[in-house]
Amino acid sequence: MTDYEIDTKKNKSKASEAIIIASNVNKWYDNNFHVLKGVDLTVYEREVVVIMGPSGSGKSTFIRTFNALEPYQKGSIEIDGIKLSDDLKNVDAIRREVGMVFQQFNLFPHLTVLKNVTLAPVWVRRWKKAKAEEIAMQLLEKVGILEQAHKYPSQLSGGQQQRVAIARALAMQPKIMLFDEPTSALDPEMVREVLDTMRTLANSGMTMVCVTHEVGFAREVADRVVLMDSGTIVEIATPEDFFNNPQEERTRQFLSQIL
Repeated sequence: MTDYEIDTKKNKSKASEAIIIASNVNKWYDNNFHVLKGVDLTVYEREVVVIMGPSGSGKSTFIRTFNALEPYQKGSIEIDGIKLSDDLKNVDAIRREVGMVFQQFNLFPHLTVLKNVTLAPVWVRRWKKAKAEEIAMQLLEKVGILEQAHKYPSQLSGGQQQRVAIARALAMQPKIMLFDEPTSALDPEMVREVLDTMRTLANSGMTMVCVTHEVGFAREVADRVVLMDSGTIVEIATPEDFFNNPQEERTRQFLSQIL
């Protein structure tokens, strides 16, 4: 199996090392709105962590600090042994190892699906076009849209466009994948195809941090579920404990609204 193929057998029996270490992360907007208040989270290799919480809880802002899309003012973040700092070399090194899928698909409308997926590997990884296209076609097959390779984003459904976005992120061969509410912009009938793609990726052993309200996905795929509220982490637990035996009253209130 090549390094860019997805292995569908996830082995969690091996001891994993920490790959994301966020310590006392604080962020302010305009020096007065305290959006992240001393957040601590450690994510281990091959782990799937789902972050839930009400709107405005800071969950999307938090995961965007992992690849410097959002700056933070206090604390520390380490990604795969690299300290996130103002050093652009460190930022670039981290971004090469962290893929991200957003609420909106952010595809280039004037490029075909294939060119959307190959653009970053050719320009950032400096791969030859033939190698980039070979890997892109394999990834498009894995996410179930190989036949769409030569179409443009406007010719695809929302679910198909989001799967292109996932393939595009995977084409850089990241060690970590971040998902920021990837199904929130989709029609209900398109949600399942994206979640199925994410399940396959999780089962391959990819380290994933997902901000989502998809309870079924969290129950089935997550190793741990995190509740954030008002810029802090309220509770972290296994899916079974989180949904069936929450320890915090705020967690129980939240679950009563979404279950």
